[in-house]
Parts: sequence; C-alpha cells; structure tokens
Amino acid sequence: SFSAAKIKPTQLTCEYLENPSVVDIEKPRLAWINIAEDGERGQFQSAYQVRVASSKDKLETPDLWDSKKVESDESIRIEYGGNELNSRQKCWWQVRVWDKNGEVSEWSEPAFWRMGLMDPAEWKAAWIGAPWEGETALPKPMNPNALMPQELPPPAPMLRKDFRVNKEIKDAVAFVTGLGYFELYLNGEKVGDDVLVPNQTNYGKRDNLMEQNIPLPDDFREYKVMYLAYDVKNQLKQGANAVGSILGNGFYNPAKYWAEGYGTPRFLLQLYITYTDGTEEVIVSDQTWKASKSPILMDMVFYGEHYDARLEQPDWSTAGFDDSAWETVAARKAPEGKLVAHTAYPDKVMEKLKPVRIEKMYNGNYKVDFGEEVSGWVRLSDVEGPEGHKIEIKYLSNSYSGDNSYIFSGKGKENYAARFNWFIFREVEVLNWPGVLAPENITAEVVYTQVEESALFETSNQMFNQINKIWRRSQTDNMHGSIASDCPHRERSAYTGDGQVACVTVMHNYDAKNFYHKWIQD
Repeated sequence: SFSAAKIKPTQLTCEYLENPSVVDIEKPRLAWINIAEDGERGQFQSAYQVRVASSKDKLETPDLWDSKKVESDESIRIEYGGNELNSRQKCWWQVRVWDKNGEVSEWSEPAFWRMGLMDPAEWKAAWIGAPWEGETALPKPMNPNALMPQELPPPAPMLRKDFRVNKEIKDAVAFVTGLGYFELYLNGEKVGDDVLVPNQTNYGKRDNLMEQNIPLPDDFREYKVMYLAYDVKNQLKQGANAVGSILGNGFYNPAKYWAEGYGTPRFLLQLYITYTDGTEEVIVSDQTWKASKSPILMDMVFYGEHYDARLEQPDWSTAGFDDSAWETVAARKAPEGKLVAHTAYPDKVMEKLKPVRIEKMYNGNYKVDFGEEVSGWVRLSDVEGPEGHKIEIKYLSNSYSGDNSYIFSGKGKENYAARFNWFIFREVEVLNWPGVLAPENITAEVVYTQVEESALFETSNQMFNQINKIWRRSQTDNMHGSIASDCPHRERSAYTGDGQVACVTVMHNYDAKNFYHKWIQD
C-alpha cells in the first residue's frame, strides 16, 4: 500500500525497552521515533493511533486497545489505555502517525511486550539454596584495605530438577531470579545471552548501616528484587526435560568492608507451560530439587573467581542425568525486597577484542595486551593442559579487581571464562601457561549494561577523537547492573555524586533512559 505521509514511526519501545520480555506496570508507557523522508525539513507528527492485541494476527481488529486517532505531537510516555492487562498477557502493538500535512503513515512493524506476575500471591515457587550453606552472609573484613575476606564462600551451587512434557506446547515462559547472580539452564543449554543478572538492587534491610559511617537507618526506601522472564518454548521438548541453575554470590554476599551483605545465594523459578489443548502446567523451585557443588571453587564480586574443571559434571542440566549423589536443596528465606519485573537492561558481552600483542616474559609467563582498558573478562578457547595443571590470570590495572585461576581437567580442548565477576584490564599476565599462548586461545569479552550508542562524535582532529573514545570506554566500564558506579574495580559503588556528574553527557551519547530510570528508582 502507498503512504502519502512524509514520516514513519520506528524503534517502538515499551517502558523504554524494545520488545521487553516482562513488564509489571498496569499501564505501560509506549514510545516510538519518527523518521522523515530524505529531503524533508520541518516535518512533525500531528496525530497518532496505537493499537494493541493479544496476538499478532488480531492487530487489524485489536482486542486490547485502539486509541483511535489522537491529535498530538507526543511520541514518548504514551500510557496504555485499553482493557485491564492480566498476568502473563502477551501484548502485540503497532502505531501509525499523521504528518504536518495531515497525511497518514502506514502501520509500523509490530512490537511486543509480556506482562509479569501482577499479584504477589501468584508466586507459588519457594526460594531454595545449597544445603551446605546457612542463611547469613559472610562476615566482612574489618580492614577496608583487605585483599581477601575473613572467610571464603564454598563452591557455587548447581541446582537441578527433571520434569516431563507430554503434550504439544503452545507457549512456555520462565519467571526466574537468583541472588546475587544466576544462570538458568534448560536441557543442557544456557537460557538467554545476558550475564551478571539480575541487576543489583537494594534487596532488603541491612541492620548494620549505622556502624558503617552511614548516618541513616536503612528504612527510607523501597526494597526490591528483580526477576527476569525468558520465552523457553523452543528449548523444551516432548518427553523428558531438565532445568538447572548455577548461583553466584554477587552483591548479595559480597564480604567487603563497605558493602553490607544480605545472605547466601538463593534461587526462585516459576516456569509456565501452556499446551495447545488449553491446559497448563507450572514447574516451580521447591524441595524436590537437588544440589551439588560446581567447579566454580570461589566467586566473589570484589575478589575474583577460581575454577577447577576436574569437578565438571557433563550433562548435569540434561534429562536423565544421574543425580543420586546430589543433596536435597535447602529452603531459604524470601528476601525482604518486593519481586519486581526486570524492566531494565541487563549486562551483556557487548564487544570482543583480540590481542594486539602477546609477549613471553623472562620468567616464562605471558603478557597479553588488548589495546584498551575494558571491563569484563578473558575467555580461553580450545586450550589443552595436563589434568590438575593450574594457570593464573592476573588482570593488570592500577587497582585490584580480583584474581582468576583455572585448573585443567586434562580431557582434550577446554574453554573457560569467568561467570560471576568482572575485571578491569588492558593487559593480563598469564602464569604457568602450558605450551605456547596463541591469539586464537584468548579473547577479551567486554561486559557492561546493554546501553546502545545514540550519538556519534568525529572530528578531523585525532586527539579529540581519541579523548572521546577513552571517555566512552571509561563510562561503560562503570555501567553494571543498571547502576552508575564510582569506579569499576575497587569500590564498585553507586555514589550519586559520581553518577550524576556524567549523567547529562551519558544521555547525549547513549540510549540510557531506562538505565537512569532504574537507578533513580533504586
């Protein structure tokens, strides 16, 4: 069809997110960006029409909302105004706009959002954790300069459960969270490409703040725990299935002088499976799950991560795995924080850098230079070493951001990257490497909150260009868990003074509305 309008709506968002997998606001806010045709100047939107339906094929006769034509130039924070949205409702939507001449555009491409669990009573799942851990967080070192805590945590727990699917699946969604960090697995595959989730929030009340040079009782804000939603229909199969998770300590159990802990790692899952015959099944975290220690010997957000590949249990998250030696999980107290939808960008691997230089040093160690200082970790690929051989990765920066080590299983080519911590580095020193370290064996994975660049800066002066590039890198190094930190290595804390100084500049350069909305809500 032919559109006479000189503008068209693109980049549709709901709650500042493109196609969010979970939203728990009764009247979500919609937005779009209008693009004018080449050569058009002074164009603007004079009206819009939004339509929302429960499926893509119902958009032409929407069953949830039709705003009709609204005379307005607004294209952000357009509040949903249709039928009441129920928990887990899938919402497809489109918009069309009228230009300054009153000509109407074609309908935009459809966009999507899914409602979360709107009533806390709908959560039937139980918080679970490792039976070899108690409830309480690790004690904090009393020395602010301590490079290690008084007590190390036990290995990261792996949790699992088998279940069956006996009918054809129409839809499947997992509402899930884990504190401090978690990874979800279904039938042997990790679910989602996000890392270091959920985003850091104020999980609950901390009684000791008055003793931490913070002159306020911790009773002046809302506590919350963010849960994520994953569409897992394509990862399920007919017959036997298995679900699993690995838990990290994160900021829930940090054991740092200036970071009060909340408790030991814990996990919550509610997996809804809707069948084509209209029936439904819910798989929940409860005491039917089993637990085992993972190869992650130690993970701490301020101290690093150590991994022993000899302890790997292949296929642990696949159906039929023999978990007879595993223990029954322990029940865990629910955090004080209210469960809220993860309507904020998660951290992801945003870039990958190959070495610009690898140098074998006089002591036999390797120094690897990636060319720029980044936050993230190194990934080892297709490396071989004898069973029990230990290498250490020293992240070279002007401030300590944790240690990292790997013990080989000796079973052919091995791959490894840290999971529940990030490091700051331009160079790494690799100690005790077996053989020759080649560029294809090591990659820097750059990790930060998924904010996309929204502006370009380029001049004929290379120094100005380089200053801008360095600033951008410094900024994204400090964006983790949708929090703006003061520094990405030592304190990793959300001081509002540090964060607000750069706020305007960040907003000019990145699509960070969602990032700052989450942080301010914290």
